[in-house]
Amino acid sequence: MFRLTVLGTAAPYPQPDRPCAGYLLRTDAAKVWVDAGPGSMANLLKHVRLEELDAIWLSHLHADHTLDLINAYYALLFGHLPKVAPIPVYAPAGMADKVDGFFLAKGVADAVLELRELSDGHEVTFKDLTLLSKAVEHGCEAYGLRATADGRALVYSGDCAPSPGLDELAARADVLLCEADVDQPSEVHHTPEDAGALARRADVGRLVVTHVGPALDRFEATDRAAAVFGGPTLTAVENESLTV
Repeated sequence: MFRLTVLGTAAPYPQPDRPCAGYLLRTDAAKVWVDAGPGSMANLLKHVRLEELDAIWLSHLHADHTLDLINAYYALLFGHLPKVAPIPVYAPAGMADKVDGFFLAKGVADAVLELRELSDGHEVTFKDLTLLSKAVEHGCEAYGLRATADGRALVYSGDCAPSPGLDELAARADVLLCEADVDQPSEVHHTPEDAGALARRADVGRLVVTHVGPALDRFEATDRAAAVFGGPTLTAVENESLTV
């Protein structure tokens, strides 16, 4: 089993019944929370317990992808959960400063979260799941993700504009989970047409459209992406899962 469960898709703020960016990757052995946008943790807890996570992976440091890391800290430290070793958190440089700044104290979260810096080409394996991070264009340090297990590959764009690096990361993936935030071409985001073009160029198996901004309807955005891709295209919807 290699499964993606959608926890949140809204951008750049939560909407009713639609948290910000969050996804759960699960294999037979591993469980990784990808992006921790506000509201996504509540949906995560419908599927796994925090103490079951092997890692948390954050694409970049914008609030709509990270704020629930603070809620995870409070739950792990004060939520009467079973004691476990600190959960590894992979994030761009600066995440530790953000957490310390929130608490106005250095190293407060170390008891339950082990912050580790991402870099271009960073690769780590948890049991039967391997995560490869690739730098992408978003006007700040940001990463896309290629997750592989049992010969299958899922690629997550994070937030970014089209770039050769993302094309390389997405090549021949079984599933491409791609943002389609904006209606017009942008230096920091994909349009639906950009997402469809990436899926076509990369020759992916399926495209899943996510992180659709408030100026667009996410189902219409999916239709626009599908028209360019010409292959199987889905809308990311909270608490729905698919097998990679």
